[in-house]
Amino acid sequence: MSTTRMLAGVLGAVALISPAAAHAAVPDKLKERYTREYRQAKEAGAEPGRHIVRDDVRTERGVREPRAAEVRRSIAVLERMQAPAPAASGGTTASSGLAAIAACESGGDPTAVSSDGTYRGKYQFDQQTWESVGGTGDPAAAPEAVQDEMAARLQAQRGASPWPVCG
Repeated sequence: MSTTRMLAGVLGAVALISPAAAHAAVPDKLKERYTREYRQAKEAGAEPGRHIVRDDVRTERGVREPRAAEVRRSIAVLERMQAPAPAASGGTTASSGLAAIAACESGGDPTAVSSDGTYRGKYQFDQQTWESVGGTGDPAAAPEAVQDEMAARLQAQRGASPWPVCG
């Protein structure tokens, strides 16, 4: 078992027992790196989205502090936002475009919720848009496959315009 998987398992177990202890497991060095990457993404002209280190993470049960794995995943998204755009190729598919949108919008997390609660799920749907493509209930509670299907419908109808930063 890799060290990363072992650490993730330990952090997950700690989070179940004590959420405060789980947050304490997020090293200050990782928080500093996140803040630095966030600032660099903003300076590069990207709109990084939610700032999980400063604003915490909103869940169905309320607001909680981010976990180390969430911070690392967000750092990867911020780094991709700073990278120069790849050269256009004729082989890009809708599904690869949606994967990139999901990575940018939520780090690929189907349960993600924006800090103000407006945008929900893997593709950060607002409720009106979600329902306009046939979604029902809370987008962040829908199965990932359903979120993928609704995002594909939305992309077929409106292209990348519903995701002005990440599309």
